[in-house]
Amino acid sequence: MEMKKRINLELRNRKPSEVKELVLDNCRSDDGKITGLTTDFENLEFLSMINVNLLSVSNLPKLNKLRKLELSDNRISGGLEALAEKCPSLTHLNLSGNKIKDLSTLDPLKKLPNLNSVDLFNCEVTMLMDYRDSVLELLPQLTYLDGFDADDQEAPDSDPEGLDDDLDDEDEDDGEEDEDGVVDEGLDDDDDDEDDDEGAEEEVRDDDDDDDDDSEDEEVDDAAPGQKRKRDVEDDGEEEDDDEDDE
Repeated sequence: MEMKKRINLELRNRKPSEVKELVLDNCRSDDGKITGLTTDFENLEFLSMINVNLLSVSNLPKLNKLRKLELSDNRISGGLEALAEKCPSLTHLNLSGNKIKDLSTLDPLKKLPNLNSVDLFNCEVTMLMDYRDSVLELLPQLTYLDGFDADDQEAPDSDPEGLDDDLDDEDEDDGEEDEDGVVDEGLDDDDDDEDDDEGAEEEVRDDDDDDDDDSEDEEVDDAAPGQKRKRDVEDDGEEEDDDEDDE
């Protein structure tokens, strides 16, 4: 995808002035220059253009609030004076995997007083004798070079602006899920109570059925003696008739 189209896609119906982070990694820059990025991105603080075939940053617009710039895996070999002119607030610069060969190429970065960290992994300049000492001497404002300070202490992880907020949002979502879990448990308890109530009702119905059966049995038992007495009287009458006939 062309860089200009990628920028329009990343806007997501926002105005350029509303964008603080812009990631254009792996898009295409056919002429090796930055296209589609304008001074309208006046509040941009984080810009990533990794592996976009850049040869130069000369077309970079004035971005006074830009603090972090990712340019790794491109073909930049010079022209860094554009960064000093157009990104005065820059604190982090990643140039890993570019075509930087000489210390003199880095000289324009002296004009960036807030520059705190520079990465030059996989650049030819890292093969020079006393590379680290030389760069730290050339750029005394640096605290970290290639992720380590002058005492070989590793730099703390630094996320682009807004990522910490996203993590906080995820933690809040986890908390909401926990609350939902509590509610679900309560619903389960209510379901159990309903099941218990239904079971109790069934037992009551069974008891009523048993009582009805017992009542019917009692009625049968009560009726049986009367029926027996009636049969006895009829039998007695028949015996008397037979006796009279014999006489």
